[in-house]
Amino acid sequence: MIFLFISAIAIFLSVMFGGTFALKFKDKLHLILGFSAGSVIGVAFFDLLPEAFESGKNLYQTETIALYIILGFIIYMISDRTLTSHSHHEENCENHNHRGILGAGSISLHSLVDGLVVGLSFQISTAVGIALAVAIFAHAFSDGINTVNMIIRSGGETKEARKWLLLDSLTPVLGIFASLLISIPVNVFPILISIFCGFFIYLGASDLLPESHHNHPKIWTTVSTILGIILIFIVTRIAGI
Repeated sequence: MIFLFISAIAIFLSVMFGGTFALKFKDKLHLILGFSAGSVIGVAFFDLLPEAFESGKNLYQTETIALYIILGFIIYMISDRTLTSHSHHEENCENHNHRGILGAGSISLHSLVDGLVVGLSFQISTAVGIALAVAIFAHAFSDGINTVNMIIRSGGETKEARKWLLLDSLTPVLGIFASLLISIPVNVFPILISIFCGFFIYLGASDLLPESHHNHPKIWTTVSTILGIILIFIVTRIAGI
């Protein structure tokens, strides 16, 4: 129980530090967006994708997992284009930051699942729980950055970004302690992870990445994106040791 409590605090602080970092250096938002795009894509391919196939290998065919990943991509794409299809030339349009809310909300939901995964892994064994907690802690910093970027980039104010950052910081904690009361059926877990993988592929490649180099030097945003991918790759490799 003590390790579960420590994990909850550590992940909460990691998300908060990441978001605070993004707010402090928001004048360099294009570089942070490039890094965010890389980290989101990295999480999708180095964390969620392997976990989806590994957890579902004895339950579903490879093609089935791939279909759920595509389904997640399509669901996010339709939601994104539906909520942002109208023009936002009007200054007081109340829907001007729907895309940012959609992105931040998706990350927060993912963080909730992260917390559930950590909590449930401790039910398997302390060693497995600690290993997963370390992995989640490492990329939770990027989750904080990404949450803030989603709001700021879409025209949201700093106050609103801080509210979403707090929510994203709390959701993994809620997930961890909710795991003490509920359990995810074995056959549902790989489906959920696959759908979130699709979410993140769309979020990084179709949203953050194009936005990062819009009207900015592409070479530096490209470097930032590559650094984001490399960081997540290193983190997942270390956490997997």
